[in-house]
Order: sequence, then structure tokens, then C-alpha cells
Amino acid sequence: MRAWYPYPLFSIALFLMWLLLNQSVAPGSILVGVLLSTILAWVMVKLQPAQSRLRRLGLMAGFVLTVVADIVRSNVAVAGIILRARRRPANTGFMTVDVDLENENALALLACILTATPGTAWLEYDRRRKSLLLHVLDIENEDLWRRTVKRYEAGLKEILE
Repeated sequence: MRAWYPYPLFSIALFLMWLLLNQSVAPGSILVGVLLSTILAWVMVKLQPAQSRLRRLGLMAGFVLTVVADIVRSNVAVAGIILRARRRPANTGFMTVDVDLENENALALLACILTATPGTAWLEYDRRRKSLLLHVLDIENEDLWRRTVKRYEAGLKEILE
């Protein structure tokens, strides 16, 4: 089975995502989904992604809850910024944060978390200086944003490194 599907969970996830996006279980959708999931699994073999070990699985649930809570809080904050935009415009800006993550998967997860949080966008990571560039919708308190990124970084280090 590994000969045809080198990443079986990845292939299954892609296949299910294809069916959900098409909202159909017609034979044509199933055939295209199987072909795409197989081809993309082989593309992953060529990319040779870095392997990571999940070290402390018990921390993962707490970390996910923290991220979800921060995303909800950020949604409320962004709604407030939008609603008060006429009275006081948002203080948008760019900021850099130094990070000590070495694991590429941890960096990718940090990028996903920061980009999924409304009001922030991961723009660039400089490997030499180990710093990332963020765009923040309301940058009134840069230290708060740095502490938040450092908190995510510490959680990812404990789980993945």
C-alpha cells in the first residue's frame, strides 16, 4: 500500500477535502479526487518534507485552546476597530519579532497561527537573523504582540522540538 500511497493519511485528507469542496460523490468526482490525492502524495515525496516528532502530546490540547481563544479575542478586537474606524482610525504597522524556532514544521505552524489570527499577517522570515516580519492592524502595543508570538513559539517548541 505504501508503494501507491506514500502518505496515506495525507491522501485520504486530500480526497475527503476534494469531495467536500465539490459537494458531490458522483463517480467523476471520486475518480478525480483519487487521482489528485495520489499525484499530490507523490509530489510530497519529491519535496521531502522535514519529519517532526510530537514530543508532549498532553500540551497540544491546551495550546490549541489558547490559539482558539486568541483568535476569538482578535475577531472581537478587529470588529471593534472596524466599527470605530470613523472616530479613530486603526494604527496599522509593521513589526519584527526575533524567534528561536529551528524546526521548519514549527515555523510553518506559527505562520498559520499568526495569519489565521484576524488583524495579523506573517510577511517574511529571515533565516540569517531569525526574525519574522508581521503586519498588524492595530499596533498600539508592540510588546503585547511580541509576548503573544513568544508564547506561541514556546508552546510549539515544547510540542515539536
